Amino acid sequence: MKFNIYEILIRIGFLSFFALSLTNSHGQKNNIICILVDDLGYGDLSCQGAKDIHSPNIDAISKRGMTFKKFYANSPVCSPSRAALLTGKYPDMAGVPGVIRQEEKQSWGYLDEKAIALPQVLKDADYHTAMIGKWHLGFEAPNTPNARGFDYFKGFLGDMMDDYWTHLRGGVNWMRWNEEIIEPENQVGHATDLFTDWAIDYLKEREGKQQPFFLYLAYNAPHFPIQPPQEWLDKVQQREKNISEKRAKNVALIEHLDFSISRIMKVLNETGLDDNTLVIFTSDNGGALPYAQSNGTLRGSKQEMYEGGIRVPMFAMWKGEIEPGSTSDNLGMLMDLFPTFCEVARTATQPAIDGISLLPTLMGENQATDDRYLFWVRREGWQYGGQAYYAARHKDYKILQNSAYEPLQFFNIEADEMEKTPLNPENNEIYSALRIALQEHIRKSGAIPWQKN
Repeated sequence: MKFNIYEILIRIGFLSFFALSLTNSHGQKNNIICILVDDLGYGDLSCQGAKDIHSPNIDAISKRGMTFKKFYANSPVCSPSRAALLTGKYPDMAGVPGVIRQEEKQSWGYLDEKAIALPQVLKDADYHTAMIGKWHLGFEAPNTPNARGFDYFKGFLGDMMDDYWTHLRGGVNWMRWNEEIIEPENQVGHATDLFTDWAIDYLKEREGKQQPFFLYLAYNAPHFPIQPPQEWLDKVQQREKNISEKRAKNVALIEHLDFSISRIMKVLNETGLDDNTLVIFTSDNGGALPYAQSNGTLRGSKQEMYEGGIRVPMFAMWKGEIEPGSTSDNLGMLMDLFPTFCEVARTATQPAIDGISLLPTLMGENQATDDRYLFWVRREGWQYGGQAYYAARHKDYKILQNSAYEPLQFFNIEADEMEKTPLNPENNEIYSALRIALQEHIRKSGAIPWQKN
């Protein structure tokens, strides 16, 4: 019996949903937009239970699509999670166990030059690929957006901005339009507004084009410094009479971000692009509690392996494909978006990755996503001593540490979601299996260099 190439790919699992209609009524492939925000806490949206935040536009993505209740960043900090999203690999398997910074002695990752990035694969499927916003995976080729497959880049190469208005980091201007420096006089305004304006310009340019597109829109907000526009802060303080100034600033920064999302959604509607565009909204890690961000009832903060540091909001909207108002309890991670997007795009090839496609879940099909060992990593300097610390999970059970210098804690997350009562690991087969799986992951990741030289 003979099969054509697509039948073969279906049978080996790369295109298990090719039989579904993943093209629009004109036979075109669907567009993909991935909106990644920075340090948005699990409890910092009104649809996630926040009482002092009004986020109707981000909430609308949830209402018009699917909410993942158990979606995770691949790390409690920025660079590793972004590397996982763009390579489909665990961060340390992509050479980015920690934060990449412009100061060499404080940089703890180097994106593996052999790792194949998502836009490279999507370009093979005839997608136009664009990135707008925060990159945070390198400052020079081959680790710049254009060198990694993006046809178009307009944004910030660095990590955090020291100021949302000057857009500098340590006095350096990392704003780029493809490979060219964007001079300060051409980047006037709040960073959230700039990235939104640039995304709108891109979407309007794609209107009417036959070629499908992938847009990766990565905001700096609401990462500290917490600097909302004054009019947004005034509005929050007038409305929330008993709010602290620190919390008010964070609420205002998120509400300003929410307004920016409304501008994106409006253009999608006006151009008709929302008829065949998958939109994903999520965050790179949990909220930073010292900056009055909230992870709801979850324990922990950004930088920690407790649920509050790694569980993040995730909503997926796709008109006519994803059931509005649906929810999923399936476990998902940022690295799973890579194969999900590849399956949506019907790519004929896919590199070796660690993530799994969540498309069956998005399409309302039964899918088991927790029958795998999942790992989290962060390597850092300062009080962490340059050592990595980890978490691992299988089904309901999780081990974690928040420093390489502390012992692992053991939890049943389903029974103890707030991680209040550690289990006794002594003579526990589940604990031993998690330790062994993590040990093997560390052994494999040791083969991947995370320094340039």
